[in-house]
Amino acid sequence: MSHDEILRQQLAKVIDWGEAHADFHAAVDSFPAKLRGRVPAGFPYSAWQLLEHIRLALWDILEFSRNARHKSPKWPEGYWPKTKAPPTDEAWDQSVELVVEHLDAMRKLVTNPSRDLFAPLPHGTGQTLLREALLVGDHNAYHLGQLVLLRKALGAWPG
Repeated sequence: MSHDEILRQQLAKVIDWGEAHADFHAAVDSFPAKLRGRVPAGFPYSAWQLLEHIRLALWDILEFSRNARHKSPKWPEGYWPKTKAPPTDEAWDQSVELVVEHLDAMRKLVTNPSRDLFAPLPHGTGQTLLREALLVGDHNAYHLGQLVLLRKALGAWPG
């Protein structure tokens, strides 16, 4: 196996890493509906706000990585939901499904040998696909950690 193939496999794992900490599904699956909009004392966000932020940021990074015409939302308001609670249980489920779809799409990008991991994206300011994949892994890990702590604070962590 070549170094390129090994790197691409590792990046695919980093995108939704579950080896060093809880993964996305552990953090969001079976999150009690009545607690999704609650903000415990000392916490800045609800689970809904964190989930939607993960989804919105992931979508932006993915689209930036594959679409030269993509326009990022305005910071910070374009990256956070307007409400603390999901409008419906279906909205929560849809957000979870979209995160999974975006992770799969990002994984396909980095494992595609025709995509140069090191070439600057022509529409960026020096960003590479490698950098964007690492950004996804880092950003998700940070906020998944927050989700796990939030679940613990709400008494909803199964472990």
